[in-house]
Amino acid sequence: MADLQFKALRKSFGDTEILHGIDLGITDGEFVVFVGPSGCGKSTLLRCIAGLEEITSGELFIGGRQVNEVPPSKRGIAMVFQSYALYPHMTVAENMAFGLKLAGRPKPEIAEAVQRAAQILQIEPLLDRRPKALSGGQRQRVAIGRAIVRKPGVFLFDEPLSNLDAGLRVQMRVELARLHKDLATTMVYVTHDQVEAMTLADRIVVINEGRIEQVGTPLELYRRPANRFVAGFIGSPKMNFLPCALVSATEALATVRLEDGTQVTAQVDARGLAEGMALTLAIRPERLLAETASGEGTARTSVIVSEHLGDTVFLYVHAPGGQGQLTVKAQPETPLRTGDETHLRFPAKHCHLFGPDGRACTRLI
Repeated sequence: MADLQFKALRKSFGDTEILHGIDLGITDGEFVVFVGPSGCGKSTLLRCIAGLEEITSGELFIGGRQVNEVPPSKRGIAMVFQSYALYPHMTVAENMAFGLKLAGRPKPEIAEAVQRAAQILQIEPLLDRRPKALSGGQRQRVAIGRAIVRKPGVFLFDEPLSNLDAGLRVQMRVELARLHKDLATTMVYVTHDQVEAMTLADRIVVINEGRIEQVGTPLELYRRPANRFVAGFIGSPKMNFLPCALVSATEALATVRLEDGTQVTAQVDARGLAEGMALTLAIRPERLLAETASGEGTARTSVIVSEHLGDTVFLYVHAPGGQGQLTVKAQPETPLRTGDETHLRFPAKHCHLFGPDGRACTRLI
């Protein structure tokens, strides 16, 4: 096992800088997920850890040892790619053993390592099969098993579930979480899927345009996003955003005016912002309430579409006083249907407020 330290790490391709000074620490045995949109630099950062990309400047430490100039085979890491990269002419056992065989390990040691990995991944009946006889999920287990037999200090996963169908992705997420618990080894996982990040990670690193936006536990990022980008990226369905103007602010409460004139309060500290300043009010779909009757602080609107999913209902409603739409996650018993008038309530304790620069006002709960 090993920890990782990034110190002002930068990566450029020619004159184009991809990573802009990454500072990050990953503790021994931690499961950390790099998440962000396509092209944000998360896979490039993972490849820098693996030694597949040369670091332009800065330092990378694995297990306390600087590894900038250390070749991949000497870093104590194992990587699982998006493509399974299995040798089609080899059996499962031979694929898993290949790296140890190249390293000149004794045959009994190789056999024991393969058997142990097969037991962990529950693929013992597959050891004599070739890749063409396996399902996508089974092939991915073999690719993971090939990494396990090396007993690395750090596992690296580059979007390993993206080629699987929805059902298999759910199953493999459960298996990866179990694998991390069983092995207690440092794991770094790259994905653009925030659901994978939320369900797997001890901590999530949100990356955007080669910079770290926020680092925290899934719950911390969900409850206290540092800025509008993180708020919009974490959570499914995505957070609702509404333009507003600041009316007043105290230490414990901020009052804003929506485009239709409705005044909404949020339990945030916005004292550093000027009255009348254009801000963004945000609230998650599961916290926004759609009611049949009007009341103080509610905004009148109508339902564009009502989607019934059995245990829940998604209401897509017109944004009050402006263009666009908001999403409400409602209970299945809601009487609201497509075309109905409704009134939106914004509970103060669940509202977020973002300044013109996108940074979040401090939430007080």
